[in-house]
Amino acid sequence: MRPITKQRIPITKTYFGPEELASIQQPLQTGWVVQGPYVASFEKKFSEYTAAPYSVATSSCTTALHIAVAVLGLKPGDEVIVPAFTWVATANVVEYMGATPIFCDIQLESFNIDPFAIESLITPKTVGIIPVHLFGLCADMDIISKLAAKHNLWVIEDAACGLGARYRGKHCGLLGDIGCFSFHPRKSITTGEGGMITTTSRQYDQLSRSLRDHGATTSDLERHSAEKGFLLSQYPLLGYNYRMTDIQGALGCAQMDRVEWILNQRKNLARAYDEALASLDWLKTPKVPDGFTHGYQAYVCMFSPKEPSMSNIDRLSYQRNEFMGKLAASGIATRQGTHAAALQKHYVEKYRLHPEMFPNAYFAQQLSLALPLYPQMTEKEQEVVVEEISALN
Repeated sequence: MRPITKQRIPITKTYFGPEELASIQQPLQTGWVVQGPYVASFEKKFSEYTAAPYSVATSSCTTALHIAVAVLGLKPGDEVIVPAFTWVATANVVEYMGATPIFCDIQLESFNIDPFAIESLITPKTVGIIPVHLFGLCADMDIISKLAAKHNLWVIEDAACGLGARYRGKHCGLLGDIGCFSFHPRKSITTGEGGMITTTSRQYDQLSRSLRDHGATTSDLERHSAEKGFLLSQYPLLGYNYRMTDIQGALGCAQMDRVEWILNQRKNLARAYDEALASLDWLKTPKVPDGFTHGYQAYVCMFSPKEPSMSNIDRLSYQRNEFMGKLAASGIATRQGTHAAALQKHYVEKYRLHPEMFPNAYFAQQLSLALPLYPQMTEKEQEVVVEEISALN
């Protein structure tokens, strides 16, 4: 029996240095802790990195997505096509508006929405598509954009995992009408919780800024320097309280100052995994098509000792779980990639959905396997992960 790994290797670990510690103290020293100058600076830094003309910070990616569908006028009775394999928030924001998410199966090679399965799902009620750039790999946006143009649909990119991901040289979040990013601790950079909207449209930018702030015509920061700042803003729109705090904005600024290093570290670690695991034919590692740049928010593989089918998936999933359990016993954390949102209880019961309708999404849910990945991961830590995986072959 192999000795238990002495060190514990987590699935991910945020990277904070003295700069981050200093940054969050600055709003405390000024006394301005609500959405303010540091949020504005964070938005500017994010736009500079992604080349987005407009970036709007929010309290999470979920609230960014909620604002995005509201900006685009989603209403009860509408339908929106979303991938069946994604975090549940992608579909939930459609439900929030009284509209209906129409789930589309994925391609197992990318874990992303199958662009060739979308058109058959379009009906007279369809108003938009929300492709997800899952785990840091862009969806095939050329095909999706052509379909959207053909059927007069809007496109919101769920880029929660997408920082650093590019499609034919263009950063994700600028490939549709609106992009939405996450800064949850599992993401490449973090503000604890937090999100960002990106767009090339000044109209969408202005409306997003209003909706995140209860529908206000003027923000607190703008009022602070205005001639009659003692008067409250007007609230002509029914908005939300989806603002990011300046403490989070300051942390985001410090994280953006090191974003190139963070993303390069993740890319180098992913490359090392690719090489070290190439001989394991039962473990399918991430593939990156020509013209795509992977951001590697996560390094997600498929546990695949056999080709999955509905007749063998329970057995294969049991084997995957046993494998993950053995790694955990050795001190190595792994995770299921994500879940099939279409197969969560709310959607199964409301829309009478079942796994056979989205076989690839179901297989991905049952067989995906994320390995430890974080920018400060050492060569020795990665070697331990690879050795343990290979020993359990």
